[in-house]
Amino acid sequence: MKKLLSLILALALATTLFACGQKQVSNTTAETPAANAETATFKVGGIGPTTGGAAVYGLAVKNALQIAIDEINANGGYNGYQVEYRFADDEHDAEKSVNAYNSLKDWGMQLLIGTVTSSPCIAVADKTVADNMFQITPSGSAVDCALNPNVFRMCFSDPNQGIASAQYINDHNLAKKVGIIYDSSDVYSTGIYEKFVQEASGKNFEIVAEEQFTADSKTDFTTQLTKIKAADADLVFLPFYYSEAALVLNQAKQMGYAPTFFGCDGMDGILTLENFDKSLAEGLMLLTPFSADATDDLTVNFVKEYQNKYGEIPNQFAADAYDCAYTLKLAIEKANLTPASSVSDLCNALKTTMTTITQKGLTGDSISWEANGEPNKTPKAVVIQNGVYVLAD
Repeated sequence: MKKLLSLILALALATTLFACGQKQVSNTTAETPAANAETATFKVGGIGPTTGGAAVYGLAVKNALQIAIDEINANGGYNGYQVEYRFADDEHDAEKSVNAYNSLKDWGMQLLIGTVTSSPCIAVADKTVADNMFQITPSGSAVDCALNPNVFRMCFSDPNQGIASAQYINDHNLAKKVGIIYDSSDVYSTGIYEKFVQEASGKNFEIVAEEQFTADSKTDFTTQLTKIKAADADLVFLPFYYSEAALVLNQAKQMGYAPTFFGCDGMDGILTLENFDKSLAEGLMLLTPFSADATDDLTVNFVKEYQNKYGEIPNQFAADAYDCAYTLKLAIEKANLTPASSVSDLCNALKTTMTTITQKGLTGDSISWEANGEPNKTPKAVVIQNGVYVLAD
């Protein structure tokens, strides 16, 4: 009987201890959200090519975002909350970009700065709109990149680059006869080309030759250059990427043809091309919202920090990315947002707030945005002199 009584008492004690333990676990769980609220962070993702042929663009964006977010965190973060940042490589491939997006979502991404190049950006924009996640691309310039209402951009769109290039050439009397070489297989190149031709109508220069190439024929440009030279063009417009442009410059020199060459933002990076003879780019002009030789404090400090960290002068892709990070800060703080908000609530608030802010950045003194995601800022042009970019007159 005594043994039975002892067993009953032992079971009762065990039951009591178990119940107390459960209460402690329950109380701990209930306190977790409050603890998390104190340590919550904004999670910002980035996507772009850090390997492959377009890596110069993606690395510039990745590096500049790191500089910006380090500065922002050192000065209180976004609205008093620290920012976590993670960047994923997409190799300038649309399918891989979507995979990168999904990976960042699994990490907990709330806001996306990207993607860097247009075709991947279009693919990812279809995913962010379905998730109602706010997206700002530093350099996705194709029209379709910003068609969805949740997507804004820092760079000029392709049509705007074409229009601005024609206007700049006209306003600065750079040419009387213009030849064009463009990539008919690339949405970036054709978008700029088409608007350039439209805008050129009635200007003080004449388009005397329009030559094209495709992704399958982008190593030999002598036929196009020969026709343009025969048309006596004194300026050649090159709305495509720097890797092909470097071949054009080399082949033009070999045939003794030395017009003014004029490109857009895809030309930025040519001076970093491995084994490129920089003398070939002497006098090359490109439309850009950023000049690394500008003397304002913001530019000077950014260029110095970028050189110290990465050993090279930042291009406009880096500048656009830096401005994206600070634009998010401005918009988040104006809307008084916190990381506790859902992805969708953050997006809805930012879509409204973006049209009410004006940002002073590296790529513009007073950047504002339309509801369609397009930025308003003044284009500039740089010219390459003695192997460096110099702000054109």
